[in-house]
Amino acid sequence: MMIAVADERQRARLSLLQGFELRIGSGVVALTPASQRLVAFVALHERPVRRAYVSGTLWPDVTEERAGANLRSALWRVPQVGGEPLVQASTTHLQLRPGLDVDFRHAMTCSEHLLRGAPLAAFGESLEVLCGDLLPDWYEDWVILERERYRQLRLYTLDRACQLLIDAGLYVDALQLALKAVAAEPLRESAHRNLVRIHLAEGNIAEAVHQYRHYARMLHTELGACPSEAMRALFAGKVSVLLAGPANAADGDQAAPGSPGAGKSPAGAAGWPSTSG
Repeated sequence: MMIAVADERQRARLSLLQGFELRIGSGVVALTPASQRLVAFVALHERPVRRAYVSGTLWPDVTEERAGANLRSALWRVPQVGGEPLVQASTTHLQLRPGLDVDFRHAMTCSEHLLRGAPLAAFGESLEVLCGDLLPDWYEDWVILERERYRQLRLYTLDRACQLLIDAGLYVDALQLALKAVAAEPLRESAHRNLVRIHLAEGNIAEAVHQYRHYARMLHTELGACPSEAMRALFAGKVSVLLAGPANAADGDQAAPGSPGAGKSPAGAAGWPSTSG
C-alpha cells in the first residue's frame, strides 16, 4: 500500500504511548489490527528481528506456515511513505524504517540518560513523553512484558526528575510529575515522599501532613503496612506535636488503624506527624 506524500519533509511519527497512532504530517494513517501489531512489535526492537521470531510471537496459535503467511499479508498492508516502506524486510529480518520518530524510543532514551546523571535542563518539555503507558489497551503477552518493563523504568525516571525539580525550586513542575507517578502506582512511597517534600519546601505543612495521612491510611488498608522511617523523617524539625486521634483531625482525616500513632495520645504517638496545636 502506497501513501503519496506531497512534501518529503513531512515527518512520519509513530506513537505507542497512550495508544497506537501513526501520523504522516498532520494526518492519521489507518492500519489493520494485524499491521498495527507488526509495526508496534518491530518498533519495540531497535535492532533487526528475525522474521520467524516475529511471526511466531504475533501468531503463536497457528502453524509455522500459517504464521508466515499472516506475516506476509500484514507486511503487504503496512503503508509505504514517499516510496519507502515503514517496515523494511529482507528474506530473514525485519526492521523499522530509519528516521521514523517513535515516542517510545524517545522516552527510553530520555529515561536512560536522566537516570545516568544527565542534567534535567537537557530535556525541557520532552519529559512529557514519560507520562503515558505503553499500548495500554493491548493485552498480548509480548506487550504486557514490555509494558511492565517500561512502567518500572518510567517510575524511576519520574522520581528522579521530580527530585531534580525540587532541588531546583521548580515546585509546580515537580508537583505535576509527582502526581503522575502516584497515578501510575498509587502505593509507591517514593512518589508520595516527593509530594510531601514539595509541600514542606513551600511551607504548606498542613498539605504535607494531609498527604502523609492519606498515604498511611491507603497503605494500611491495602497492605496492613505503615510508611517508612524515611518518610516520617521528612517531618523532623517541621512539626512539634504528633497527632493521633480523630478528635484533632482537620478536615475529617483519622489515623489509620495500625499506622504510627493510631490509638495513642499525641505524646505517645510514634511517627504520626501533624501541625502543632
